[in-house]
Amino acid sequence: MEPALSTLIVACITFVCTFGAAICGIVLHAKLPEHHLDSDSKDVVKLVMGLIATMAALVLGLLIASAQTFYSSQNSEMQKVAANIIQISRLLTDYGPAADKVQDLLRQAVLTTHDRIWSGNVMRIENLDPTKITARSDQFFDDLQALSPSTEAQRFAQAQALQLGTDILQTRMMFFEQSVSPVPWPFVVILISWITVLFLGFGLFARLHMTVACALLIGALSVSAAVFLILELNRPYSGFIQLSDAPLVRAAAAIGAVTQR
Repeated sequence: MEPALSTLIVACITFVCTFGAAICGIVLHAKLPEHHLDSDSKDVVKLVMGLIATMAALVLGLLIASAQTFYSSQNSEMQKVAANIIQISRLLTDYGPAADKVQDLLRQAVLTTHDRIWSGNVMRIENLDPTKITARSDQFFDDLQALSPSTEAQRFAQAQALQLGTDILQTRMMFFEQSVSPVPWPFVVILISWITVLFLGFGLFARLHMTVACALLIGALSVSAAVFLILELNRPYSGFIQLSDAPLVRAAAAIGAVTQR
């Protein structure tokens, strides 16, 4: 199952469970004996619902905050990779004409990596697997190490370029290792269970009419959207809210501008 499709399915399941539970509660309201719906029973049920609502709100807020932090950190790392690529290009320019071939290899490696990861509108994170490093990347490092600097400035540029290149490879490995959603599925299942019970309680003391039905529908849609958002932000390499390729595109364009000078 595709990750984007799975998040949408989980959101739909959440909507069906919550709204369905509310309808079941309304049906139970008409079938339960009168003494099950007296004021004492309502007070106890409302207390339990309040407890569940508090727990669900806390977990929902924590998961949304955690997902947003994870997505932002991955986006920042992608921008850092692009910045390091541009910095390597500038160092090679400072090195001199002897590094022109290395600079061209850098641009080709960036373009090849971009094309391997972003295919149309789909990001293929499996191509970040360190075991699938392209030949152009290997050739870039080989040629960079093969440079023979004759001045202190050239030695500095070579050393810094190698360090930045190593940092990029490490970041690439981190991207691949973190491609699995960090949200434990038991968290999601328990959260949906709590919200389902909560909506059952909402319907238990309500009489069905248009206003109640619309309120329950909006509530179920809102909760489903929140679950969808949590799952999507924790999967920045696939789905509907995936990372943009703009940083790498700008980096490749910057290298091209330098090599044409």
